[in-house]
Amino acid sequence: MATAPAFGQKTLLTLTRVYVRPEGTVQIDSGVTFTAMVNPAEISHDHSIRYNTRRTLGQVGSDAKFSAMNPDKLKFSMVLDGTGVVPPATPSANGASTPPPDVQTLLTQLYQVVYSYVSTKHEPGHVRVLWGTIIFFGRLDSLSVRYTLFKPSGAPLRARVEMGFIGTMSKSEGELISNKSSPDLSHSVLVKEGDTLPLLCDRIYSDSSYYPDVARFNGLADFRSLKPGQRLHFPPLG
Repeated sequence: MATAPAFGQKTLLTLTRVYVRPEGTVQIDSGVTFTAMVNPAEISHDHSIRYNTRRTLGQVGSDAKFSAMNPDKLKFSMVLDGTGVVPPATPSANGASTPPPDVQTLLTQLYQVVYSYVSTKHEPGHVRVLWGTIIFFGRLDSLSVRYTLFKPSGAPLRARVEMGFIGTMSKSEGELISNKSSPDLSHSVLVKEGDTLPLLCDRIYSDSSYYPDVARFNGLADFRSLKPGQRLHFPPLG
């Protein structure tokens, strides 16, 4: 009789340091990783969009103009246990019993992945969060440790670590994803016969009321006297 396949095999959440190359590709550093002892009870994945609601003088209301896509945010907490009640995430190869992990040692290992300064990059590293269908690339935004159980000596036996990550995207990825005509990117325009500054602002920002800002940005004394062949720069919406 054929053996039935094992379903529902437990997979633990892992945090791994990654490097983002200049061209946008990601290199996984499998040697710097942390595996959760207990999977999070819940994970919060937030998405948001930034709009520009600038009003002109006398305007009753304003249409929300798209400005930029904000980075995703991921939040969750994990438990680090040094009592021995929770088995280690990586048991010994020979199956021999090992002393329970020390909470401070576990925190040091976690910091090495998500918090430590990478001297070669002159900044903290990027992190991949992997669990089931969740694959998130970002950087640590916040970390809070709450100790909940102690030895008589005061050494912590259990801690809850709450972490927040902010999604990251390389410049190359952003250029591939974003529309080149989007108002969150800078534009350089060569003035043609019949062009006016309000008309160009309406074409680029879908709002002609930005012409005073563009005039100041380009140092124009008179926005009405545009000359064919003149080059104007249109900054991203703030």
